[in-house]
Amino acid sequence: MRIGYGFDSHEFRPGIPLKIGGITLPHDKGLGGHSDGDVLLHAITDALLGAIAAPDIGALFPPSDPKWKGADSVIFLREALKRVREAGYAVANVDSSLILAAPKIGPHSVAIRTRVAELLGLHGDCVGLKAKTPEGLNLENAAIAHVVVLLEKSSRPKKKASKKK
Repeated sequence: MRIGYGFDSHEFRPGIPLKIGGITLPHDKGLGGHSDGDVLLHAITDALLGAIAAPDIGALFPPSDPKWKGADSVIFLREALKRVREAGYAVANVDSSLILAAPKIGPHSVAIRTRVAELLGLHGDCVGLKAKTPEGLNLENAAIAHVVVLLEKSSRPKKKASKKK
């Protein structure tokens, strides 16, 4: 078994869509970032990579590379999952906490959990999602995600690298 922890934060900015957990949410501002700013998928990606001691999201998809400008964060998550599988592990479950003043996550929590479960190939009851407000923290213009993942050794043999002769 392996445990990974991920954290991400982004500032709200006008004129861009708000994406959290692979879902576009109705709101007057989105999260600024080099990619689509999906704070939850970024934290999940880092948690997966951390669990297998791989480079983090910024090392694999540097914000200095224009290739990733506006990129869908699902791309990052899929690469992390590929690396998890190649390391011989499978995702057992994910637990996450979102911290943001608005919008309210409650009305969207089922859709977000469903999408994250779909992306990770998990049953919905293996994805935890909690939302908290940043009361007293002076973080009204930011969204923060904390994520932990549990990996189990995969029952499938890992893919062997081909050897050149």
